[in-house]
Amino acid sequence: MKIILIFLLSLSMQFAFAQKKDPDAAIPAAQEIIKNADGVVKTKGSVTINGKAVSYTATTGYMPMKSEDGKLRANIFFVAYTKDNVGDFDKRPITYTFNGGPGSASIWLHMGVIGPKRIVMSEKGDALTAPYSYTENEFSWLDQTDLVFIDPVGTGFSRAAPGVDKAEFQGYVEDIQSVGEFIKVYTSKNKRWGSPKFLAGESYGTTRASGLSEYLQSAYKMYVNGIVLISAVLNFQTIQFVVGNDLPYPLYLPSYASTSWYYKKLSPEYQAKDIKALTKEVEQFAITEYATALMKGDKLPKAQYDAVVTKLAKYTGLSETFIRQTNLRINLAQYNKELLRNEGKTVGRLDSRFTGIDYNDTGSSTEYDPSNTGTISGPYTHGLLNYLGKELNYTNDLTYYTLGGGIGRWNYSNVQNKYLNVAESLRKAMSVSPTLKVWVLGGYYDFATPYFASKYVINHMGLRPEQQKNIDFTYYEAGHMIYIHMPSLKQMKIDADSFYAKTLKEIK
Repeated sequence: MKIILIFLLSLSMQFAFAQKKDPDAAIPAAQEIIKNADGVVKTKGSVTINGKAVSYTATTGYMPMKSEDGKLRANIFFVAYTKDNVGDFDKRPITYTFNGGPGSASIWLHMGVIGPKRIVMSEKGDALTAPYSYTENEFSWLDQTDLVFIDPVGTGFSRAAPGVDKAEFQGYVEDIQSVGEFIKVYTSKNKRWGSPKFLAGESYGTTRASGLSEYLQSAYKMYVNGIVLISAVLNFQTIQFVVGNDLPYPLYLPSYASTSWYYKKLSPEYQAKDIKALTKEVEQFAITEYATALMKGDKLPKAQYDAVVTKLAKYTGLSETFIRQTNLRINLAQYNKELLRNEGKTVGRLDSRFTGIDYNDTGSSTEYDPSNTGTISGPYTHGLLNYLGKELNYTNDLTYYTLGGGIGRWNYSNVQNKYLNVAESLRKAMSVSPTLKVWVLGGYYDFATPYFASKYVINHMGLRPEQQKNIDFTYYEAGHMIYIHMPSLKQMKIDADSFYAKTLKEIK
C-alpha cells in the first residue's frame, strides 16, 4: 500500500509540473482529470444539445510529429472531444476541423460553432465588454460526431521542433502533408480507422480540406465520407483584384448588392425585395450581361457600357459617376470606402454588417477591417485561453497565435506564377470516392470569400450530374464567421444535423 501511495504521489507531482500549475490547486469537482503517457490532459464534460445531455472526454495537448527515423519534427496542438459510453466506435463519426489564414488557429470553429462551448456575443455578433466569457454551446455538433480541432504548425501553441526550420511547414504542399500526417497518426493511435470520417474547414481551411481530400486518399488510402466547407475559397483567382483579372468583379457583385441592401442604399424597388430574390437577379446579371461587357474590354460599345453602368448603380447604390471612374470594375477596397463615405463610415471585409471610422473620409481604401479588429479576435482569444485553463486544465507559457504571428512567408511553389486552385483536387477525390458528400456554406455579407465565387468554382469543376447531387449549398444572412450571427448559428445546427444524417445514410 505504501508503494502504491508513493507512486500516486509521484504521478501527481509529475502532472502538476508538466502543466506548470500549483499541485495543491483545486480541481473542479465536475472534472475527472487524467494525465496520459503522451503528456496530454483528459477531462470529463457534458453539454446539452437538442434537449439531451452528451457526456464526453476532452483530450488537450500536443501530438508529436516524427520522421520515420524517429526524429521529432514538430509538436501539433489539438483539442479532441469524444462522446462517452459509445459501444462501437466504428459506427461513431469523427470530424477533423481547422481554420484558415493561412496562419489561423482552429479557435473560430472550436469556440464559435462546432465545439461544446461558445463565446458569448450579441445577437448580431458584436463583442461584449471585456473580460469576455464563454458558455455551453447548445448548438454543438458533438451529438452527431466526435471532434478533433487541429492547430497547424505556427498557429495556436503548435511549433516546429527545436532545430527544425518552420518554413518546412509553411506552404500549401507542406501544410497538406503535415496536417494529413496528424490526421493519420491520430486516427491510428485512437483506433478510428473504422469510423466514418469528415473534414470541416473554414476560409483557407476549405482550401486545406479540399487538398486533404485527395492527399489522404493517395498517401494513406484514407477515404473521408463528408467535407464541410465554411466560407470557402477554392480558386484564388476569384478573390484577387489585380490588373488583367476581371473574374472577381462579377463574383463579388451579389455580395455588394446584399450589403447595399442591408444599409438601405438601393432604390425602393430593390429594397422591397428579400435578399434571396435580390441576389438571384444580381447573379444572373453578373454572369451574363456584366461578364460579357468585361470580356469586351475597350471594345465595349458605348450604349452597352452605359447600360451596364446604370445597372451597377441600381444594384450597388453607388453613383454612376463613381462607377464610370472605376471603368465598371469596382474593387473591394473601393466599395468598402465609398458606400458609406458621406456618413463618415467604412464597411467591414470579413463581415460587411460592421462599420468603422477612418482618420479621414478621403482615399480609396479603408484603414482597417472593423469586422475583425476589436470585434472577434479579442473575445475568442480571451475566451479560449480562459476555457483551456479553467475547464480543460491546460496551460502553456507559449503565445497562442490566434491569427498570424507564428507564420512567416507562405510558400505557393506548387503553383508558381499561377493561381492556387484546389477544386481539381476535390473533383479527383469525389471521382475516386463516388459517395463523398460536400456541404458548402456561405454568408451574404462575406467579402473575404464571397459566396458566389465558391458557387462559380464548384459549377466549373466538370462534375457529372450524379456527382453534382453530392454537393449542397447553404447561404446565411451573415458574414465570414457565419456563426457569430445568432439566427445563423441556430440554423447551422439544423443544417449540420441534416448533412450528417444524409451522409451517414450512405454507409452500409
